[in-house]
Amino acid sequence: MNIYIVRVGDVEKEILLFIKRGVEEAFFHKVTCIVLGDRLQLPHETYNDVRCQYISEIILDKILEYSTNLKRDKGEKCIVLGVTNVDIYSPGMNFIFGEANCPGKAAIISLFRLRPEFYGEEENKQLFVERSIKEAVHELGHALGLRHCKNPLCVMYFSLHIGMTDRKMRKFCEECAIKLRHLITKN
Repeated sequence: MNIYIVRVGDVEKEILLFIKRGVEEAFFHKVTCIVLGDRLQLPHETYNDVRCQYISEIILDKILEYSTNLKRDKGEKCIVLGVTNVDIYSPGMNFIFGEANCPGKAAIISLFRLRPEFYGEEENKQLFVERSIKEAVHELGHALGLRHCKNPLCVMYFSLHIGMTDRKMRKFCEECAIKLRHLITKN
């Protein structure tokens, strides 16, 4: 199975390469991760002037549409992970780090709140990369069909705030890893 990573808006390529390596490692090297040169535009209708944020569902629909076209062109099963630098939210939530169709063929993560600078801290590239990989792995786990895990150290644990993201590992707990191996071979 291939996982394609695509920029949504302006995103530096270097972080995409870090995410690629982290995803392949987290998924036991059973998936191939490919960073695409394409860039999807943020649809204007996704921006909420009142909140100064972008609604994730519409962006996710655009990624799903892109995924469908990619699958048709490549003739293979694939998941597309969109990566954006804008602040995203879902109805009922103040913000989200990411979202995915569960199960499905599309996922998105936002780097906006993963940067230490967002919280008034010093720039820390290593921490930023670690958070980005965790969120990518988490959302791709959902796209493959995994639900939230009760283990607070598992990458599939729900992160309500950045401290919860920092606490969890970037890999799957034993229980989720068993489920994931089954899901990967099924797909």
